[in-house]
Amino acid sequence: MELRLDDRTALVTGGSQGLGRAMAETFAMAGARVAIAARNEQGLAAAAAGIAQLAPQAKILTLSVDVSDSVGLVEAHAAAVAELGPIDILVNNAGTSAAGPFLDVSDEQWQHDLDLKFFAAVRLIRLCLPSMQAKGWGRIINVLNTAAKAPRARSMPTSVTRAAGMAMTKALAGEVAADGVLVNALNTGLLVTKQWEQRHADTASEMSWPEFTARIGRDIPLGRMGEAQEFANLALFLASDAASYLTGTAINVDGGLSPVV
Repeated sequence: MELRLDDRTALVTGGSQGLGRAMAETFAMAGARVAIAARNEQGLAAAAAGIAQLAPQAKILTLSVDVSDSVGLVEAHAAAVAELGPIDILVNNAGTSAAGPFLDVSDEQWQHDLDLKFFAAVRLIRLCLPSMQAKGWGRIINVLNTAAKAPRARSMPTSVTRAAGMAMTKALAGEVAADGVLVNALNTGLLVTKQWEQRHADTASEMSWPEFTARIGRDIPLGRMGEAQEFANLALFLASDAASYLTGTAINVDGGLSPVV
């Protein structure tokens, strides 16, 4: 089965690297027009150049924006629509994994995490949803992590913010299903991203990269860390017509690690 996104417009936040870039590349190769949003202009330019090499015919737009800035989001959405047309596929992917003991997390850290991961998604959905409803077709994919279902000790604020995102996914899915808009979440497990590369450099530089990833992956049932492309493959399915009877789900992409399905 070939999954295509011809004549669709996708907006991917956190699209300059890691999972976001992999999804943007995969969508573009499937025929979509793609807007990638991130803060770093240099990273965006590099991502756009890389996508253009893989999908020379694709139309790519870069949006330099801090998704926690509500005004910036409005401007970025308007620019994407003006250049590429109304958004058919929205991927809320921006965010980091800020985690620590409860008493160590300040009010400011709680608010920053909520603004970056939860309210950014709320605001972008609010901007994109009306045109999806008018067309009778839309896909919203919220990238969370497995802590949304199975939070560990000392995993705040990120586990709580992600759980809020999962609740919103389920509630919104039921609200807009009759409009032809499907809303799902992908919960990340231990996937190879720039964050893990940075952790390797910061904490285990005496080990080779293969040794480091092997150590991280040894407790995963599949025996290894996941790849960004494996994650993007599932995102492509959810964004396509093939996922026409799938909404309100939160799928773990974790090699079987999470104790909760």
